[in-house]
Amino acid sequence: MTRENKRRQYDKAYYKTHPCREVFTCKNCGREVVPGGAGTDHRNHCPNCLYSLHVDIEPGDRASDCGGQMEPIGVWVRRGGEWAIIHRCKRCGKLDSNRTAADDNPTKLMSIALRPLCEPPFPIERIEELTDLCGGDK
Repeated sequence: MTRENKRRQYDKAYYKTHPCREVFTCKNCGREVVPGGAGTDHRNHCPNCLYSLHVDIEPGDRASDCGGQMEPIGVWVRRGGEWAIIHRCKRCGKLDSNRTAADDNPTKLMSIALRPLCEPPFPIERIEELTDLCGGDK
């Protein structure tokens, strides 16, 4: 075992200061995920289905004992226009935000972004009535 592998095995904060170049299989869709193409040194989600794993408490520390699947539930736009994915752990409910990667599935990103418009929290048939109640213009 090399010194680098030994350090990775015992130092929980290893990935805070070192790039993650490990290949892994997505627990959700089963695809092999490689670090190349991400545009970053820290690949933390599947570019196909955008799922992640709950392994960190703080980014890169690998200190979480949960290990649940992190479902992509939304997107938001960071300062400067960069998109980030909001993940929620299916086991414990923790919310987390991850930067999008260069090779992320654009169709999946758009479907997540449009979900609130496709499933509004009110009956769409009553939009005029609700607008009138709020004092808005037609």
